[in-house]
Amino acid sequence: MTRRPIVFRRVLLAVLGLLVLGVAGLFAIAWRPAIAPIDPPAPGAFAADRIARGEVLAGAGYCATCHTVPGGVRYAGGYAMRTAFGTIHSTNITPDPQTGIGRWSEAAFVRAMRSGVARDGSHLFPAFPFDHFTRITDQDLGDLYAYLMSREPSAAAPKPNTVPFPLNVRALQAGWKLLFLRQGPFTPDRTRDEAWNRGAYLAEGVSHCGACHTPRNAVGAERRDAAYAGALIDGWQAPALTDANPAPLAWTEEALYAYLRSGATAEHGSAVGSMAEVVHGLSKLPDADIRALAVYFADVGRAAARSGDERTVLAGALAASGEGTRQETDRGAGLYLAACAACHYNRAPAPLLARPELALNSALVGDDPTNLIRVVLHGVGTDDGIPGAMMPPFAHLGDAEIASLAAYLRRTRTGRAPWPDLEAKVAEVRRLDTGT
Repeated sequence: MTRRPIVFRRVLLAVLGLLVLGVAGLFAIAWRPAIAPIDPPAPGAFAADRIARGEVLAGAGYCATCHTVPGGVRYAGGYAMRTAFGTIHSTNITPDPQTGIGRWSEAAFVRAMRSGVARDGSHLFPAFPFDHFTRITDQDLGDLYAYLMSREPSAAAPKPNTVPFPLNVRALQAGWKLLFLRQGPFTPDRTRDEAWNRGAYLAEGVSHCGACHTPRNAVGAERRDAAYAGALIDGWQAPALTDANPAPLAWTEEALYAYLRSGATAEHGSAVGSMAEVVHGLSKLPDADIRALAVYFADVGRAAARSGDERTVLAGALAASGEGTRQETDRGAGLYLAACAACHYNRAPAPLLARPELALNSALVGDDPTNLIRVVLHGVGTDDGIPGAMMPPFAHLGDAEIASLAAYLRRTRTGRAPWPDLEAKVAEVRRLDTGT
């Protein structure tokens, strides 16, 4: 036998050995023990005050939003989350003993929330924001457990995910966690006051605001270097919450409080889409907590540094509000007069809450027209922002008509450059919304 085949075989064996060791090492790192199942707690096993506190936390964390299929049983799972890696369906978190968490101990629940590991030891996909929930206190996690385990059990088998091999191998999530999960409860900043720290705890932990408002890297982790810089989520552009936010008027503490408490402000408009669900979820939080969130995000957005030109901006917006209220030759102006002016026209000294001023709305001044197009197509429901107020959908308009309307509003209400390829963008949004 010549020397070359011997060398080749040794190299091959060495490579195979390294692969085996690597796989064994990965699974050693990934292995987590199962936690013994329990008998489902009896009704009345948890104190009423714990359940009540847990209900508030579940609302603040929007648990029902992601764990409920539209029209389905609350918390029974099955909600489809479309990611860059495939569709992941949320799980059943009712206390059903077979398909839900009825046989999960509190220790198993806490481990899932903090480490992203299920009761049986399998790793959860980071579509579940355990990277935020790891910051939640023991007290709050215990109260949340008490609330969920007190719900009505509902049998709902898990729906299959569409994440392809090898990304669907749960053990690989351990590598993701080594790179991106920073475990540990929220640590207060001693240089900040109590309200700021409470707002930071809610935003970074329970309410996981960065999950929607922070862009992600190639493997789906939030980019720490771009916290709250804005991202696309559920077909909506979640705007930046930093000073890069495009809103003409600063999001002051008072504006943030009003928006998060009521779902709308006269200066910024109404919550719609995913953000409307956020406002509904926060509705059970006490005023002090909403105020704390406002304090925190006013600081994140450097509102104090942006608030000097409010009168000039407001006067300019109200002056532009009259554009399109007279018959003009522009096609977009004609559409605005026919379909929009009756509800969106404002005059000095200030816009009205029930008449959102388009010149002040971030959907019109942002770099991406997606939010404006979606609102035009689908309208605003009575249960979105302002209670009882609504905007009808205009999906019957053609792509070219909606594009001309958006171009007209952008040109007459903002000083921003025109959006490119608007008609194609309208067609794209319409196609994504209908799934065709």
